[in-house]
Amino acid sequence: MIRVVLVDDQALFRAGIRMLVASQPDLDVVGEAGDGREALDVIGATRPDVVLMDIRMPVMDGLTATAEILARPEPPRIVMLTTFDLDEAAARAIRQGASGFLLKDADPEFLLAAIRTVHSGSSVIAASATRDLFAHFAEAPKPVPPQYVTLTDREKEIFALAARGLSNAEIAGREYLSEATVKTHISRILTKLALRDRVQLVVFAFEHGLA
Repeated sequence: MIRVVLVDDQALFRAGIRMLVASQPDLDVVGEAGDGREALDVIGATRPDVVLMDIRMPVMDGLTATAEILARPEPPRIVMLTTFDLDEAAARAIRQGASGFLLKDADPEFLLAAIRTVHSGSSVIAASATRDLFAHFAEAPKPVPPQYVTLTDREKEIFALAARGLSNAEIAGREYLSEATVKTHISRILTKLALRDRVQLVVFAFEHGLA
């Protein structure tokens, strides 16, 4: 079972998502919270796998709560929920380490797929916002950090392909490698660059003019 916590200040919205998630045989809603402060306690008590986190809430907003949660040992995967296609808050959440963001009016099947996707270690971004999100990070490229230089030539090649959005299978086919080998390269790249997942890899590439 994938353990899920819902964090949103609108009780009616939480109720709808809870009914949707609870209808799935592999998903279990183990807790809810109406603000970020309450979420810290609920998540600490229930130890979920995935958190659906609203960005704008009273008492403590979703960004502040996300930063505190991700600073804990073995944190859950966090998906931000927003009513906007893209804004600075969503971009900041990705930088902090959130596994992506969804619009609150996303298709129910897409939301369910997103929970399973982030639980498996991948990331999700509202499709309508992808281009704008990465353009936002590319506006003022930063100097290439020294840790990028530590990548091997092969790792830089894999990095470039992953930054373009290619999947492990697509990279494997293009480079005549096994998917397991590509997965190992991606893991090493993320470790060397201190990145959590592929979304952060793409953000890193755009922020530093490497995409």
